[in-house]
This record gives sequence, C-alpha cells and structure tokens, in this order.
Amino acid sequence: LLYRAVSGTRPKSASPTSFRLTEKFILLLVFSAFITLCFGAIFFLPDSSKLLSGVFFHSSAVETNTHTGPDSSDAGSGTHANTGRTCKLHTERPRPDGGIELRTFLLLLSRLTLFISHLLLLPLSPATPPLPLSCQMMKHAWDSYKRYAWGSNELRPVSKQGHSSNLFGSIKGATIVDALDTLYIMEMFEEFDAATDWVEKSLDFNVNAEVSVFEVNIRFVGGLLSAYYLSGKEVFRRKAVELGEKLLPAFKTPTGIPWALLNLKSGIGRNWPWASGGSSILAEYGTLHLEFMHLSRLSGNPEFAQKVMNIRKVLNRLEKPQGLYPNYLNPNSGQWGQHHVSVGGLGDSFYEYLLKAWLMSDKTDEEGKKMYYDALQAIETNLMRKSTNGLTYIAEWKGGLLEHKMGHLTCFAGGMIALGADGAPGDKTGHQMEQAAEIARTCHESYARTTLKLGPEAFRFDGGVEAIATRQNEKYFILRPEVIETYMYMWRFTHDPKYREWGWEAVQALEQHCRVEGGYSGVRDVYASSPNYDDVQQSFYLAETLKYLYLLFSEDDHLPFEHWVFNTEAHPLPVIRKDKTDRPNEVE
Repeated sequence: LLYRAVSGTRPKSASPTSFRLTEKFILLLVFSAFITLCFGAIFFLPDSSKLLSGVFFHSSAVETNTHTGPDSSDAGSGTHANTGRTCKLHTERPRPDGGIELRTFLLLLSRLTLFISHLLLLPLSPATPPLPLSCQMMKHAWDSYKRYAWGSNELRPVSKQGHSSNLFGSIKGATIVDALDTLYIMEMFEEFDAATDWVEKSLDFNVNAEVSVFEVNIRFVGGLLSAYYLSGKEVFRRKAVELGEKLLPAFKTPTGIPWALLNLKSGIGRNWPWASGGSSILAEYGTLHLEFMHLSRLSGNPEFAQKVMNIRKVLNRLEKPQGLYPNYLNPNSGQWGQHHVSVGGLGDSFYEYLLKAWLMSDKTDEEGKKMYYDALQAIETNLMRKSTNGLTYIAEWKGGLLEHKMGHLTCFAGGMIALGADGAPGDKTGHQMEQAAEIARTCHESYARTTLKLGPEAFRFDGGVEAIATRQNEKYFILRPEVIETYMYMWRFTHDPKYREWGWEAVQALEQHCRVEGGYSGVRDVYASSPNYDDVQQSFYLAETLKYLYLLFSEDDHLPFEHWVFNTEAHPLPVIRKDKTDRPNEVE
C-alpha cells in the first residue's frame, strides 16, 4: 500500500469516494484486470527477478539506517529517542539519460491501481489518516523554503522569496534551526544533513543588531539544544552555548528581570515602547527557564540557571492581585505595570514553563510546582468561564474587569492542563482533565464555526456570539499550532478518537486552503469563502504545527512525556535526571 494507517477505529464517515457497492465491484474487476496485465508484463521483461526483489523486498541498502547517531567523533547518539520508521520518503532513482525504465513505469501504474482499489474498498476515515501525510507536508514546506528562501529566516510562499522579521535582527536561518528536530524525528536525514551543514558553516551570531530575547531563545537556543540531544552532534551544543552567552547581558537591570530587546554586539537592552511604560512582558521573561537550565548543564556555567532562578525570587516577593500574574513588570522598580492578565498573548508560556520546569527537573522543583498550581487555581477562579451554550473559555482580565475573549494562543492551555493533571493537588486530577477536554472542545468549535475550518486569531463570547471572531483584525490564521498541540496531548492522555478526527479535519483544511505551490501560507480571513493569503510560511509551522500533527498520529512511545518536555516552540528537551549526565547517549 502507499500508506501505513495508524491504529484506531473506523467510524462511519464521509470518504474520498462515494461509489455504491455494485459500482465498486465493477471498478474493482477492471482494476484487477489491469493489475494482472501490469504484473504479467513485468515478468516477461528483462531482469524481472531483480525488479521484483526490489519491489517486494527492501534491500539492505534501503533498510539500513545510516543516521542512528552522529559521526564517531560525536560520542553518543540520540538512539534512545524512539522516532519511529514511518516517514522515510524514498524517491525513484532516475536513469542517467533522465528517462524512466518501462518496468518502473508499469510498476508505478500497478501500485497506483492497488491504491485506488484500496480507496474503493477501505476509504480513508478521519480516525485513520495516513501517518506519512504529515511528513509529506513537512517535505513540501521544507523543499519550498530550500528552493526559494534558503538562508533567510522565513519563506514567502506565494511570491517565492525570502522573508525576515525584525524579531531576529540580522541573525539568519530561523526556519533551518526551528526545523532541525522535526526533520530528525521524521527521519528526513538528507534534509537534516543539509540543515546541519548550514548551521556549521553559516549560522552567525556576531551581528550588530537588536533581537527579541524571547524569540531567539525559544527558536534558536531551543532548536539547537533539541538537535543536540537528538543527534549528539557537538556543533549544536557549541552554537547553543555561544548564543546563550550573548543573551546574558539582557539581565543587566536593577532587578535582574531581563530586557525584551538586546543588541547582541553592544549588549545594550531595552523594552518594547508600547509595553506599559517600558515594562518587561511576563511571557517573555518567564519563558527562558527550560533552555537556560540546560545551558548550565551543558556548559558547566551556573550563571544561566542563576539568572532564571532570580526571576522567581522577584516574582515571589510581589503581591499578586487575586493570585494572578499581571502581564507587565517594570525591570527597574520591580513593580507591576498595568494590571492586565492573559493566559494567551503576553502571558501564556510563563504558566507553561512553571509546570514544565517541575517536570523537567524530574519533579524535584517544588517551587515551580507550587507556583504553577497556585496560578492555575487563580485562573480557574477569576478567568475561566462557561458560555450560555456550555463552552468553557479563558477570558482576559483588565483591572478587575473581564474581557470575554479567548485567543488562539490560549488554546495551548488545554494541553498544559492535561499535562499537569496527574500531579494536581488533592483529588483534582479528574477535574483538571475535564477542564482540559472542555477547552479542547471550545477551541475545536472556533475552527468548526469558520468557513475555511481554520481558527481565528481570537474569538469572543459576548453579544450572543460564541467562539466566533467579531473584529476584522482577529479573523486571520497564521499557521498557528496551539489547537493541534492540545489535540496531541489530549490524545496521548485519553486515546479518545475524536482528537485524531479533529486533527485530521485540520490537516484537510491546511491542505485545501493554506497549501500553495511555493509552500504553506497563512490566510487573512478564515470566514471568507476563499483564502486571501498573507504570503508568510512561519518558521513555527515546521517546528510546531507539523511536529504536533506527526506526534498526534504516532505511537505514544515516540518522544514519551516521561522522558521529554517540549519547550514553547515544540523543541523536545530531556528530563534532567539527578543521577545522569546530559550526554546525548544518556537521554532516554
């Protein structure tokens, strides 16, 4: 068969074909005759035995995995990272003259016939989509980037050229670094090798430019750390530590709360001018912990860990309004800015990193654990609400008043709550799993209620509206991963087939409305009858969205949660065991 279906039930659902049984039988007879003709021709052609041995039995050259680990000079490979063997995308070798042999042509025809026959008898269902499709999507995204934007930070897939935002300053190659671990996990080793070569020869942090400390940390530092732990290649460790050292001057403030923006050459930092009188942002200074703890372990320099632990000391000294963490904190005075609270933009990953810091410490970081569950209780009490028709959502809090809006970014919270439910205090595990499931349902509704079946940037619950964007500047979709991320976590913890069905719906919508000849593009209005492309293939689409889709349809032992924690850019980092070193060959 041309695909390998993942396990699951086969519900009664619409399929790619809708033939009646008699029509299927007649067509099957026709295709069977055609198969007979093709295979008969194969047997009467020269070298048929060699051809058949290549068709029905994989040669040792194909089966041998040449990337079980790094070069012999890089001690220890990521062989403990069970990534599966389902995503290798082999291509037919062309003849020297560019033509295709007749035997090969007939073989391809016969395989196509078998595939069509399979579709007639066993139509695809949302619960059992072909696992390699996420790999094919990754290959299209990657190949397009490589063809039209190699070395640039991101791709403009419609205009087929490179794209760079000011978040990365003059640093190049965000898509390359962001995609490293996805390529490795999907066993796209040829592409991984090309990316590794670029990192070694072209990734340069010696730039006189201002960068976002947060974005550079989660994408570049996180991506390099993950690539090192998976592959064992020393270049990734070396580059991660080099970049981490260049980010340390951001912490030179009176409180140690880092600046949002930093010039990598001069070491001069500042905050976004729009952020509540020059405040630092909760989701930015609160989303450094995982990466910096690993930087200390890999470099032997305790300063990385000391910097992020100091952030907690500052926060713990402050009074929290209603137990909540405002989005803004002044790095000079150490006082809160405006009392705005969000579990979406400006706040989101701070809460995620509290929980994951505890999990990544092998559940020894009791301070992180307490901060997370206390914050979650305050969120439930003050922000979590239920609509008239029973949809649970997380509102935003502005000076004590609720704005009944939920962002696409907030949809990560379903996965986060499910991930932390097992460690919940008292008897709240079941309650938190219910909350997670309700949030997943709400976010699915935000997709289902649009024309393109893709979720808006934000949706509201007021004026009789539920889970629908009412403002034009909230109707766009930029290939975000948070909803699929929650589906993945919910599937892993419940194995409820609806999460794979919902994921398959998202796959279909992405393929129908976001895929273009030159890659994948975001769209400006998910309620429009046809897509109006924004012409950007975000690097996080390869790092997060496609990785979470792959894991949603993979077995649970692919990057198991007891051994790996994902940073907020979906880069897997190993749990730090107290009795083990962080050499990659020790990673489980």
